Amino acid sequence: MLSRCQPVLPYSADSRIQATFEQHSGNPTPRPMGTTRINDRVVSDPQASPPRMSDVARIAGVSKMTVSRVLAGHSVAPATRERVQQAIDKLGYVADAAAGALSSGRSEFVAVLVPSLASSNFSDTVRGLSATLEPHGLQLLIGDTDYDLVREERLVRSMLRYQPRCIALTGSQHTEGTRQLLQRSRIPVVEMWDLPANPIDMAVGFSNARAAREMVRYLKERGYRKIGFLAGASDLDRRGLERLKGYQQEMKAQGLGEPRVIRFGESPITMSHGAPALDALLEQWPDTDAVMCVSDMSAFGAIMQCHRRGLSVPADIAVAGFGNFEVAVCCHPTITTVSVDAYGIGSRTGKLLLSSLGSVSAQAVPQRRKLTIDYTVIARESA
Repeated sequence: MLSRCQPVLPYSADSRIQATFEQHSGNPTPRPMGTTRINDRVVSDPQASPPRMSDVARIAGVSKMTVSRVLAGHSVAPATRERVQQAIDKLGYVADAAAGALSSGRSEFVAVLVPSLASSNFSDTVRGLSATLEPHGLQLLIGDTDYDLVREERLVRSMLRYQPRCIALTGSQHTEGTRQLLQRSRIPVVEMWDLPANPIDMAVGFSNARAAREMVRYLKERGYRKIGFLAGASDLDRRGLERLKGYQQEMKAQGLGEPRVIRFGESPITMSHGAPALDALLEQWPDTDAVMCVSDMSAFGAIMQCHRRGLSVPADIAVAGFGNFEVAVCCHPTITTVSVDAYGIGSRTGKLLLSSLGSVSAQAVPQRRKLTIDYTVIARESA
């Protein structure tokens, strides 16, 4: 019976012959840990320990220090580098990046925190970051905060243990613990999707309140006066709150009467929340002639409910969204919305981080602590 520590090899004539040769030759072929030799090929043994740096060094005929220098990208003779790389490929060796970061005080990770990867806008931002950073050898370490500031703090604390080169997080509202952790980390920090008055380090974004005010003006110019607003019931979506604030400010500035606000559903509100929120709005203010929604998703739900109620959009009531999601184009009628370059937020954030790390020319990125991203009101059929 085999002991537990003995590797169980795939049975074949070749493996039997090789085992017999090694047993009787008196000079067995050396094998790195975690591998076996079959038909003169070194292959991985899934039941044994993974190959180590010492195995790579032995196969390449060099010291562990030389292997470490090759992995770190330091200057090594081309012939030596090739031997080490061949050994790495042959063994399937993968360096322990976390251990390397702890020993060197740096990693090739960039930590990224977003409220939800289910949102196409935030996933586009992540894509923009990745496309900008990966050519420079930097990989993303991604966390989903679920719109929870306490969860964000836990994720920041956890990610900092991996010694990231820098960190990008969404919004400017954080716990005091998060702010202290980031300030003490002494690494570049970018707050995305917002333009705080006093950023922790740097910021890339736009004013959600100003964008909402522009949408109110757009609706007024088209003759709408009794404008409502649909938002989430909780305060977790800080950018949604800024849009609500902008709506309220512009309603007052334009003399359009008291704001008509319905807060319904957990933030961020979805398609399914848009329908009951619209019902609540029309029950309280039946003469509403236009409704602004905190997102395109809730706007879609509101439009579907208008159809069910026999209301024509925009003849009976106009509906506007925010975000320019794909659903805004697929909906009937298509949704008037605010478009934000989500991918551009990611790419500009990446360039700002690279500039801070010295990976790109200082002239390639404006030397400002805050970069403003443009937004546009897109007029479509719904308003």
